[in-house]
Amino acid sequence: MKTKNILSIAAVAVIVFSTMAFTTIKNKKVKVSESAITWKAYKITGSSHEGTIGLKEGNLEFDGKNLTGGSFVVDMSSMACTDLSGDSKSSLEGHLKSDDFFNVKEFPTAKYVIKNVRGKDGTFKVNGDMTIKGKTSTVSLTFIIKDNTAKASFKVDRTKFGITYGSASFIDGLKDRAINDEFDLTVSLKF
Repeated sequence: MKTKNILSIAAVAVIVFSTMAFTTIKNKKVKVSESAITWKAYKITGSSHEGTIGLKEGNLEFDGKNLTGGSFVVDMSSMACTDLSGDSKSSLEGHLKSDDFFNVKEFPTAKYVIKNVRGKDGTFKVNGDMTIKGKTSTVSLTFIIKDNTAKASFKVDRTKFGITYGSASFIDGLKDRAINDEFDLTVSLKF
């Protein structure tokens, strides 16, 4: 009886260690200073504003060359407008950081957590949970990974995060002062 228990324990140990030996999941830290995030937002009239936002931290998980998971955190206080200067730039940045939009004082970070990934050969369709202003919504994107860089361009519907300022979907009569509900994000993550 004792021999059977010892053999059973030995067999379980061999299976566990064998599984661990073949697991190739690697967690790669994102190089914050070498990564970039840009944004572009549009008015109904077609005019737009664009800018940058800083990455605070991030990681990507790989099984061999295949992306399997990860997350990144954005520093909302770093949001900057790059198409304006002077008082116009300061005014827009202040408004974007106010409660009308991202309420940076109360919500200093935003986050994206990868939930599932499909793909191979450097192209990965990703579904993840994005959290902005304390609200979480699923956002899908495609990462193209090449030479230790993951790039994605995608749209985010701000109204899913409670950001309704200037939205014709929520406020009647805005006409040409309306702001599109979706804005563009382009992410380049170096790891």
